[in-house]
Amino acid sequence: MPIGNKQIHIDGIDRSIQSGQTDPLRPDDRSTMARGFHIGPTILLIVIETVVIGCARLPETTRVLHDDDRVVTRLETDFNAPERTYSNKTELSVEQLTRLLRGYTVRPRSRVPLQAFIDNTPPRKLFRESELDALVPPLREALQQVGFDERIRFEVFSPGRNPRYWRDVTGGWIKVRHHFFHLVVDYFHVEQPVRKTDAYDRYYPSPWTPERAYTVNFEPERQYVTDPLLDEYAVDLDLFTASTPP
Repeated sequence: MPIGNKQIHIDGIDRSIQSGQTDPLRPDDRSTMARGFHIGPTILLIVIETVVIGCARLPETTRVLHDDDRVVTRLETDFNAPERTYSNKTELSVEQLTRLLRGYTVRPRSRVPLQAFIDNTPPRKLFRESELDALVPPLREALQQVGFDERIRFEVFSPGRNPRYWRDVTGGWIKVRHHFFHLVVDYFHVEQPVRKTDAYDRYYPSPWTPERAYTVNFEPERQYVTDPLLDEYAVDLDLFTASTPP
């Protein structure tokens, strides 16, 4: 004898079935739910993998070698370096390193593809003479202490538009592979807040300036060559030292 009807609710649809019916779902309902169960974990795994890979490749500071109001130099891991691209310690005199850094010029890279062909903005010297005087001694020390799996992060500070709250920052990183001197610029005379927290709320961090893309060149051009292993431009130190007195 039938016991009566039961009311069930599936996917927002109310259906009445007989108490003796064993499967209230139609085939298309079951396939839809199965796809949903499979898609959810797949998306979650993709998100977790992306976060883990992205975090794992961020450089980490291993040692702070110099830190004052004018210059910061520190060693950091180089996770993105391909195999067999180890850093080398470098012995350059103060005069040689000063001349080397003086040869770099920089120009902001446009985000518009066609802008690169019509931009007539002349490149500017990467470092001022006063910045070279402050940067070269601690950078030379860092070049003598860098490990084979490290690179050198540097920052040079100057007073900003309001020195009490802002400072002018030029910074990037350097690594030497064999006789190739690699230099990448992340900031070029960019103003950043002096304080790491807001002046009115110590629990609110001041917004930091994101890294920017720059086109870096070197003079003389014949010494600025392509590193065959990294496929990136670098100064050939053999050519540079051959034309520079020690």
